[in-house]
Amino acid sequence: MYPVFLCVGFFVFANGYVNVAFNKPAYMQYPFKPGDDTWDASNAVDGRKSNLSSGGGQCAGSYLKPTATWWVNLTTIHSIHHITIYFMTHNDPWGPSNDLTEYFLGFSVYVSNTTDRLQGTLCYKDDNFTLDTIPAVFNITCPVHGQYVIYYNERQPRVTYPDDYSDNVSTDLCELEVYGCPSTGCYGSGNILPCPDVNCQYCHIETGTCQGCKPGYRGYRCELACDEGLFGSECKEICGHCRDVNQCSNINGTCLTGCDAGYLGGLCRTPCDRGLYGSECNETCGQCRDVNQCSNINGACLTGCDPDYQGDLCKTPCPVGYFGQNCLETCINSYTCEGCNDVGGTCDYGCRPGWIGYFCQKSKDLYLIIFVFNFLFKRNHQ
Repeated sequence: MYPVFLCVGFFVFANGYVNVAFNKPAYMQYPFKPGDDTWDASNAVDGRKSNLSSGGGQCAGSYLKPTATWWVNLTTIHSIHHITIYFMTHNDPWGPSNDLTEYFLGFSVYVSNTTDRLQGTLCYKDDNFTLDTIPAVFNITCPVHGQYVIYYNERQPRVTYPDDYSDNVSTDLCELEVYGCPSTGCYGSGNILPCPDVNCQYCHIETGTCQGCKPGYRGYRCELACDEGLFGSECKEICGHCRDVNQCSNINGTCLTGCDAGYLGGLCRTPCDRGLYGSECNETCGQCRDVNQCSNINGACLTGCDPDYQGDLCKTPCPVGYFGQNCLETCINSYTCEGCNDVGGTCDYGCRPGWIGYFCQKSKDLYLIIFVFNFLFKRNHQ
């Protein structure tokens, strides 16, 4: 016996549950004549099933291939009760005499939160049906939650299949209905009961037993907040660089009292821009040899300073008389220069009192004596 179906407004109900797949986005692998709506993937969720033939415009159809995949996107995660599939029949009697039955044998139905069936729950895998026993309308109860319902079949090489199985498979679905709660967090055949546990996001559609907690909570009844430093769905996310890890929201990871030094953003995961560091990234890096190697946290120059600067932050110029890497080089005349060129060590900033010359290596008094001596010598020999 199959459920009695009743169409009301834009929803289809069965035993009190809503068909949440109705007119939702659908996809099909290897569509037959792409662009021709006669076999479009969406035909399997349009609510029409009065004509189950390949050319009736009410069924999804694909080419014969080693694999067949079709899915419907419920657009949000729903608590599901059961799934009903109407196979294409050509409107002919069903059973061994119908040439379509062999293409459906071995099919699977998954519910997943992504389009990857292997990340979801296997609701059904056919390994018992024959040409005589496979139903034209298939029902499976699968009380789980998910966003995608995926129909899949395959004929893999080097795998021995029963004699009834076809060599290839196709989709050929006329309708796939997914019955459950129309919104997140409800249960019961009337779809009006909220999940009993306050922090429960998804619960068993019949019993209300929690199947998934709201972001930020864990435990059998979702009664526990995430451990310190964790947040989000199933508490799998790690908080960023919060100023106080105790003030990281267990729900969305927001740092409630701001970021630790060196980071920006609501989640405090974004390092300061190049050349900046510290609290709220308000400090400017010093004369680092490589600005990319300025710590975004404390401004330390990790590979040292540019020439003529010293200190962890490389903000201190070399003392008078010194220059170069780590200020280890001395001016050519460090005692006679007023200040030397930081690159060559020449006295470009003038000499100290009493000294002259490009390198400030000449005593002004000695130079005057030599000048007078040379002057007198020349005059006496003229």
